[in-house]
Parts: sequence; C-alpha cells; structure tokens
Amino acid sequence: MIHFTLDNCSIEIGNIENGSFQELVSSTYLNSKKIIIVDENTHDSCLEYLITTFPSLEDAEVMLLPAGEENKVMEVCFQVWQALSEYNISRSDLIINLGGGLVTDVGGFIASVFKRGVSFVHIPTSLLGMVDASIGGKTGINLGSLKNELGVFNHPKAIFIDSRFLHTLPNQELINGFAEIIKHSLVAKKDLWDVLKTIDPAELLTYPDLTNLIAISSGIKIQIVDEDPLEKGIRKVLNFGHTIGHGIEGFCLNTDEPVAHGHAVALGMIAESYISYKLNLLSERELMEICLYISQLYEAMFFNEEERKAIIQLISHDKKNSVGNVKMALLKGIGSSTWDVVVDEKLIFDSLIYVESVYQSN
Repeated sequence: MIHFTLDNCSIEIGNIENGSFQELVSSTYLNSKKIIIVDENTHDSCLEYLITTFPSLEDAEVMLLPAGEENKVMEVCFQVWQALSEYNISRSDLIINLGGGLVTDVGGFIASVFKRGVSFVHIPTSLLGMVDASIGGKTGINLGSLKNELGVFNHPKAIFIDSRFLHTLPNQELINGFAEIIKHSLVAKKDLWDVLKTIDPAELLTYPDLTNLIAISSGIKIQIVDEDPLEKGIRKVLNFGHTIGHGIEGFCLNTDEPVAHGHAVALGMIAESYISYKLNLLSERELMEICLYISQLYEAMFFNEEERKAIIQLISHDKKNSVGNVKMALLKGIGSSTWDVVVDEKLIFDSLIYVESVYQSN
C-alpha cells in the first residue's frame, strides 16, 4: 500500500481491501448513514463489488448520476440535494463517490455544499480520476459550455485508489486518462516522460508496474498541490493543455460529437506546446517530440475558422484569465513549466491551425 497525505486527506494507492476503508465504514462512521454516489457506468460495473466486499455498506443509499459531461450541471445537483434532504442526511453522515472524474467532481461539490459540508470520500474508478480529478480538493460543475465554472476547494476525508477498477473500462477511456499522466511528465518530471514513451497505453492493464506508475503521476500532483493548495502560483502548471483543451471540450458539448476530456487536453497540449515554442520557451526538437507522441495516441479534430473563433471565445472565459488577458501554463522544456503567461488571441488561433497541420503531416 502506497500512502500520501494532503491537507489531512489520506490517499491510499493499492488494494482497497488491505487499506483503511473497512475501518472507515465499519468503525469511524459505524452509526452514520452512508450514501454512495455513482453514475450509470459504475453502478453497473463497480457498485456490486463494493457492497459485497464491505458489508457495512449493505444498507447504504445509492444515488445515480446520469453519465456524460453534459450532465455535469446544477440541475443534477438539485435532484441529489433534494434526495439527501428526504433521507435526512446530516453533516455527520458519509458520502462515498464511486466513479471517474465526473462523479468525484460533482459528488464532491454536492457534499461540500449540502448543509455547508457533509463528510465524503472518493473511490476513483477511471485512470483520469486516479491520477488527477479526485486529488487536490477541486470540486465543480459546468455552467453551460464553460467547464468547471462553479465549484469550491474542499478535500475529501480520504481517497482510495485501486487499479482493479481500471479493468471495468473500455480501452479508449484508459487512453483518455493517460493524457493526464503525459501532462504531469511534461510539466514536472522528464524521467517519467522517458518512461511513458516506452509504454503502449493500449496494453496499460498488463503493464507490470501500473500501481507505481499511478503513484508517481498522482504524487506529482500531490506535491504541487501541497505547495500551493489554492492555485495562487505553481499549482497553475497543472492546467497545461487545459486552457485550449477546455475550449475544445466546451465547444464540442454543444455539437453532436462531444469529445472526451483527455482527448481534448491532449490536443490542447499540442497547441500549448506550439505556443511555448513560439514564445521561445520550448525547443523545436522538443515540440516535434511531443507532437509526434501525442498525435499517435489521439485522433485529429478539425475546425473551420468560425469554429476556432467560437473556441477562443470560450477560452476568454477561462478561470485563470485576469484583466481581460488569457493566461496559460506553458512548457520551459520537457519536464519544466511556468504559468501566468499572457497569450494573445492570434497565437491561440494559430495554435489550433498548427494542431491540424501536425495530423496532416503524419
């Protein structure tokens, strides 16, 4: 069992049956009501295992969220808050968020707001959730096409990361989650980047050191968040790829072809690597290395001029902006990064064209 602590939140990586979850539900919260929040996917694939393995959860109430980024909205939260009221849930009870990034983001927000804060824990079941979304105390929902526009910082009591849940995922979801591991390597750990280039994400479940890979990647985020919990400084580097990635993802929410978060971030990393290069922060050799690797894992997306303008309009609402300026986290070479770099709209527009050129040239 690999163990971290972040702002009094215990983070355990390993077999959940060998950790402290059993004591938490059968002793610490013995006389408390338990609520398990799942989405349609984890309801079918993960819930039965959890309840049968931990008898203390047999009487838990299960609340089902609809799957899909388009359901990460206030209307869904209202429905759950109403149900929590009907069940007479108090601040001494426990909410268990069992799922990927959507469940931990929305479930954490629901728990944080209800009665000014109900205790909650995360059991992330996706790779993205394990290495990124569940860690750091960010909760949130979307406001229209604006990603995570509403939310609070609030850490769970504990996070239990067990790679067995990854076996319930389709392979494409693993590849989407892999984008966050790529991001961690690019912003902070070149030797991890060198390891990633030897791994085929399509064979990730058979990778012999998977638990340690998850621990290394999540450990990068934990260390950065511990240094800057409220994202006033260095934590902003974790947004690399996300400024443009969120713009792409938000734009696609209003189309017939929504894009997965990891896919959008991967394209965002190509775009923001190009911007890093154009601002003389990243060498051309490193840019080519990054683009070749990412473009082999994630499919191309193409936008016309009006669509690019719409994406840039969404980017102009990014939470990291200030005084009308778009600010980004950018690379200073592979394994190093900086933040709060002002980037003009023309360069963002050019970066979207560049992403398409990368795929056209391959």
